Amino acid sequence: MDAEQGMPGGGPPPGRPVRFRVDVRPAWGRETVVIAPFGELDHDTVEPLGTALEKNSDAARIVVDCAGLDFCDSTGLNLLLRARARALEAGAELDLAGLRPPVDRMFEITGALRVFRVYADVREALAADAPAVHEPGRPADGAGGARPGNPE
Repeated sequence: MDAEQGMPGGGPPPGRPVRFRVDVRPAWGRETVVIAPFGELDHDTVEPLGTALEKNSDAARIVVDCAGLDFCDSTGLNLLLRARARALEAGAELDLAGLRPPVDRMFEITGALRVFRVYADVREALAADAPAVHEPGRPADGAGGARPGNPE
């Protein structure tokens, strides 16, 4: 799924790179879906991620792999917070993995790290017995949530 400012769902105009895309893949043997956004998540590109989250809302667990996010503004954060609330209402889970700066920093300063379970990467998130790097309600150690190469 691709999105480009001014060209929702239609791909980028000729000569312009795609600013944002979303890949969705099931985690084999589980009722888990991994949704991986890539690029800049903002007001102009949020629609494909919202659609992917909605289409997979029947999953028991959604892991949003943020390793490919270069940027996330308040629109993207609010989308993820709303999706998490809907998942919890349905008895499901929505977790994050692979937060990188500056996305990690934005989640830290807004307090969102206190809400989400955050894992260092998708592999850790999918491991049945892997503890979250940050559990909701527990203050994050150091300056923020999970940072690849700097586990807490």
